[in-house]
Amino acid sequence: MNAAVENLAPDPILERLEDQIAWYDRKSGINMHWFKRLKMTEIVSAALIPFLAASSTIPHAHVATGVLGVLITVFEGMLQLNRYHENWIDYRSTCESLRHEKYLFLAGAGVYANVEKPRALLAERVESLVSQESAKWASIQQQDSKGKPA
Repeated sequence: MNAAVENLAPDPILERLEDQIAWYDRKSGINMHWFKRLKMTEIVSAALIPFLAASSTIPHAHVATGVLGVLITVFEGMLQLNRYHENWIDYRSTCESLRHEKYLFLAGAGVYANVEKPRALLAERVESLVSQESAKWASIQQQDSKGKPA
């Protein structure tokens, strides 16, 4: 086969790598979004409680104070249960590691320099990174189902 035609053919290893980078990037962003939104709402709610508690002019301030306390508790529970912060950091780390592998591979640098089969090495390293993340996730889920701290 002509080398120019080979370069146009889809490369399943690079497609897998791009797919995984996109997945981890997207999931990291979603988890960051939820973490920041819930945490900011929690912070604002907590900041309003002393103001409302000290206010004698705001009608039903004591009810609003109670509602804010409930919201803080619910949001903190959601943050702990869904692990948005941890997932954001873990997914971002895996995404950046995959990008690192991609750029080293494309440049023929690092571990990919002077190896006989750089594509095979890339496939092994990508699958190792993804497997490590999957194993870590499964371990956390198993610990959470047993009620142990992650």
